[in-house]
Amino acid sequence: MDLFSSYRLGTLALPNRVVMAPMTRSRAIGGLPNELMRAYYTQRASAGLIITEGVAPSANGLGYARIPGIFSEEQTQAWRAVTDSVHAAGGRIFMQFMHVGRIAHAHNLPAGARVVAPSAVAADSKMWTDQEGLQPTPVPEAMSAADITQAREEFVQAARNAVAAGFDGIELHGANGYLLEQFLHPHSNRRQDAYGGSVENRARFVIEVAQATAEAIGPERVGIRLSPYNTFNDLPAYDEVEAQYTTLARGLRGLLYVHVVANPHAGFGTTLKALRATYEGPVILNGGMDRVRAQAALDAGQADLIAFARPFISNPDLVQRLQQGATLAAPNPATFYTPGPEGYVDYPALTG
Repeated sequence: MDLFSSYRLGTLALPNRVVMAPMTRSRAIGGLPNELMRAYYTQRASAGLIITEGVAPSANGLGYARIPGIFSEEQTQAWRAVTDSVHAAGGRIFMQFMHVGRIAHAHNLPAGARVVAPSAVAADSKMWTDQEGLQPTPVPEAMSAADITQAREEFVQAARNAVAAGFDGIELHGANGYLLEQFLHPHSNRRQDAYGGSVENRARFVIEVAQATAEAIGPERVGIRLSPYNTFNDLPAYDEVEAQYTTLARGLRGLLYVHVVANPHAGFGTTLKALRATYEGPVILNGGMDRVRAQAALDAGQADLIAFARPFISNPDLVQRLQQGATLAAPNPATFYTPGPEGYVDYPALTG
């Protein structure tokens, strides 16, 4: 499997196996996609598949400053300019749904929205707010049974909105310590009902969301991102990781793909192998990739597609540069999350 060979992902014909990973860029003023975002994604349309930054499927999911949403008609219509432009440039684009759960602050939420999570356990972290700078994340409200049902329905409606906005599919963000992973993890999920306690119960909400969105828009349009052994966003190590993720993988069979974030933990390799065997479908692997590591992962059968993150920030023509062995431009971390075009749409492509 060559990194630059074509690949059939469900109904999509990908010209290469290079995936643009989802990356928060905080350019959506007022939660709306805009002309800068249209230009940014269109510049990167040569990727085999683009997965957008995390997009809130509900008002409760807007935990960070300047994060776009897909829960209103205005947002849905605004995204259409992005998808039309990417498609006109020959690209394929999925929207990632990121409900942040407890990783939130009221200053970044619209009126009436709430900070909710599986249990009332605050994350030991801080959140940037444009009003008051860094602020501690609050204790979230433990979700009631009605809240769980509502959140599931919000994911389903967001999936329908994404299709209406012209996206080729959606990716559920079940990684990096956000709401779906908060249900999977015993530190953030201390429930004693059907959604907590055992690995099966902790997987229940994630599987229900995956199945409900797949039923709404078709399983060929739904993928999911997972991060076994993740400790980001105050999720400490625990002993049941492999059991948790193989249990989850059984419930995800039939989805278009599973997107796995690599981890240096000693157990990651065996867990990835077990997850891949249990899930039985296409796997995207992400995490510190360059051309050599990407090709090695494909050759070893660890994945079918490889996702690149930071290299896509400063190299809009990353596929061409990788293929030619050209030098990659370095990104400027100071502009990763700042509003405006600098460090966003002003990185040049190769000339000649």
